[in-house]
Amino acid sequence: MTNKYFEDEAITENDLFFVCYMIERVARKLHQHNKYVVNTIGYDELYHLMSVANVLHSSNPKQVEEDWINDYMLEKGDFDITLVNRELCDKIPTELDMGKVYSRLIVDTALPNEDYVSGIIRVYNNEICETIDNYNGSAYYEPSYVIARAYNEGGF
Repeated sequence: MTNKYFEDEAITENDLFFVCYMIERVARKLHQHNKYVVNTIGYDELYHLMSVANVLHSSNPKQVEEDWINDYMLEKGDFDITLVNRELCDKIPTELDMGKVYSRLIVDTALPNEDYVSGIIRVYNNEICETIDNYNGSAYYEPSYVIARAYNEGGF
């Protein structure tokens, strides 16, 4: 995928990882599903964010989080991903952990000629995210090839 602002520069998997990490941060802060953040921001703005990710990753993540919330008028919800049964989940994965899970899933299940932004929208709108984001289960820490296979087969 080509950078929107510098046509000789490619958007990298590291840029994808950063955007997935920030989607997770913003969603957790607002008590929303990741899908809400992705769909509210939309394709064009996600493309912009992917194109500036190599600069944003050196910024304070809390400031980037606040900027996204304000710039895209994201609203608070009532979904708290961290409310888990402590007998089933004693350690909640971090935003970085889940950024890795989702960026790998996007890359591992990429469609022919699909760009990263389309991959983000495709994956975060798939029902499998409900299973991955249920930390009372084990889906989120399965190896990436297992998660990709489950995605392609329609579930775990």
